[in-house]
Amino acid sequence: MKQDFKKISSQVVDWYLKDGRHNLPWRKKVTPYRIWISEIMLQQTQVKTVIPYFNAFIKKYPTLQKLSLATEDEILASWSGLGFYRRAKNIFAAKEIIKKNHDNKFPSQFDSIIELPGIGRSTAGALMSLAFLVPQPILDGNVKRVISRLIRKNIAALKEKDLWELSTKLVNSEDCFSYTQGIMDLGATVCTKANPTCNACPLNESCLSAFEVPQQVNIKKTKNKKIILMNFALVQTKKSLLLRKNDTESIWSSLWIPFENSKMQSYANKLELTRNEKFRHELTHRSLDLEVNIYFSSKEFKLDTNQKYEWIKKDRIEDYGMPKPITKLIQQL
Repeated sequence: MKQDFKKISSQVVDWYLKDGRHNLPWRKKVTPYRIWISEIMLQQTQVKTVIPYFNAFIKKYPTLQKLSLATEDEILASWSGLGFYRRAKNIFAAKEIIKKNHDNKFPSQFDSIIELPGIGRSTAGALMSLAFLVPQPILDGNVKRVISRLIRKNIAALKEKDLWELSTKLVNSEDCFSYTQGIMDLGATVCTKANPTCNACPLNESCLSAFEVPQQVNIKKTKNKKIILMNFALVQTKKSLLLRKNDTESIWSSLWIPFENSKMQSYANKLELTRNEKFRHELTHRSLDLEVNIYFSSKEFKLDTNQKYEWIKKDRIEDYGMPKPITKLIQQL
């Protein structure tokens, strides 16, 4: 069956206007800045997780001009708990480039947008279509799935070049905003990875896989993740906590974390061990087994180290970017 891509594109637009997720916060008061922040947050993270972080971030930094004054630490602090912290570092690096090279205004040209840290071809295409209403193809995971099912091909068997060619054919030049939002929504809510609802899909008459995708029982698979052991010493006084900035290119890079327990052994005469906490924290591809000795010190003291550290006041913890399990532990002290 020869498929009419223009008709399919129009059907996606019509479906979005009627049934799309219009209530998502980044689809209200649309600006290039808000679309940019949402697109970066949505990389590798589900919509329901992103929404509260997006709202809090925009409340703190409502405009690009406000964000331009923020330090990397401040941006990381707003990102704490969202994970994949490289994205926050990319936002900092990108806003510095925008401030230096684009007069503190988000660039409106594809070639300038794709040069920004953290932005690839698909994200740049989404920004052009959604923020500037210039039709461009996109190719995130949801779109790949919709396209592959439309032509009844296994995603793994399709070359990236072929997927981009098909995505380009589907672009709607008359309403690129609704099309771009619609094709993403369709993949996220109807043409899902498991158990797609083909009867609710506007493309079921054109789709070569319609009603033929095997229904799956949702059985949670146990993944054999790599386990990383972490041993920390969390030192506190009545009003402050001793934390260091992780300056290595490793897990939790650039975040504030406790010192390793071994580092605190040379300061044992200043410390009183009050608790020992052992717990596991799950990441997407790894499991962290943490053991944290919690110490009390009657006063702050200086450390013999080249690492950047601070005695952070407990009422200022929210100003520092920290990993979720460390934040959670501190909140329980």
